[in-house]
Formats: sequence, structure tokens, C-alpha cells
Amino acid sequence: MIALGCDHGGYALMQEVIAYLEKKQIPYQNFGTFSEESVDYPQYGKAVAHAVADGSCEKGILICGTGIGISITANKVKGIRAALCHDVFSAKATRQHNDANILAMGGRVIGPGHALEVVEAFLETPFSNEERHIRRIAQIEEER
Repeated sequence: MIALGCDHGGYALMQEVIAYLEKKQIPYQNFGTFSEESVDYPQYGKAVAHAVADGSCEKGILICGTGIGISITANKVKGIRAALCHDVFSAKATRQHNDANILAMGGRVIGPGHALEVVEAFLETPFSNEERHIRRIAQIEEER
């Protein structure tokens, strides 16, 4: 199950992502928003992050205007590794090396065709399970 969330700036791109997931028959839960009316992105970033952190969803996709604010919000939740990616290489690398569990994108930054390639790379790339990456993730998760 993929958790989805966006604000008004990411709404149009999220509709493309939803169509992609439905075409691929990938189950998802949409935490909103459900229109282009102005909203505050933190509530959607938090909802998706908590769904992934508590295990009710395996991964998440968040979209706001730039992807920055919503990814910062998600990363405040313990156990979340949200990665802002606008290219396929970064989406693959963050899954392989960081075991990122949320993809963030900017609806005003990336076009829909390329965004769907990024989504596909993120969803299909497995974590490498290499010791060096496991060690680094453990360091990320440590509190100060």
C-alpha cells in the first residue's frame, strides 16, 4: 500500500501519479488534498509519514509546489526517510543506499512524464541491504 499526500501545488501532479498507480494496479491510500484550493502542506506530510511509520503503508509519495516543505515535514516523524527526487538516478540511489520510504516531488518543478519515471524507479528499486548502507541508516536514525 502506497500512502499519498499533496497540497494544492502538487494536486495536478498527484492526479497523474494516481492514474499511474491505478494503471499498474498498485494499491494506495490518498490522504489528500482533494482540490487545488489552498491548504497547508504539513497536515498531509504528517498524515503520510505517520501511515508509513506505523506500517499501515509500505511507502509514501508526497507532492507540494517544490517538494521541499512537505519532505521536511515528513522527515520530522521518527523512522521516516523522505527523499526529494526530481530525477531517476536519485530515486534509485535513495532506495538502494538510504532505504528511503517516502518520495517527495515538486509539482511546480517536474513535468508529469518524467515524474512518473521517477515514481516507477522509486517504487521498483529495492534496498541493497549492504552492510555499509545499513550502518549509515542506523546512524541517521540515532538521536542526538
